[in-house]
Amino acid sequence: MSTLTLALGTLVAIEFFYIFYLETIATASSSTSRVFRMSKDELKRDSVSVLFKNQGVYNGLIGVGLLYGLYVSPNPVEIVTMMLTYIILVALYGSITSDKKIILTQGGLAILTLLSMIM
Repeated sequence: MSTLTLALGTLVAIEFFYIFYLETIATASSSTSRVFRMSKDELKRDSVSVLFKNQGVYNGLIGVGLLYGLYVSPNPVEIVTMMLTYIILVALYGSITSDKKIILTQGGLAILTLLSMIM
């Protein structure tokens, strides 16, 4: 795997750890409010907080899976391709159902990383 792919893939993992942090640890913070365009009061609601924390764990595990694929797996191309494809498909779904910018904000770096694997 190229140095470029390792660097980009690591940045994607860091992005997902940041999302994990926002959703699971800093659920009702100003940063989370800004990123997800939701009021702090809404983020403090129990139902929203529980959903965010649960989703945050998934995002953290995506970061772990990606780092595993990049640095530990005996089949890095297979694992990293699968993780990046998953990220891109979820970002595409989010851009269709929620906000068109999600394909770039959540999926853009993953797309570049996947392209770096092909080149």
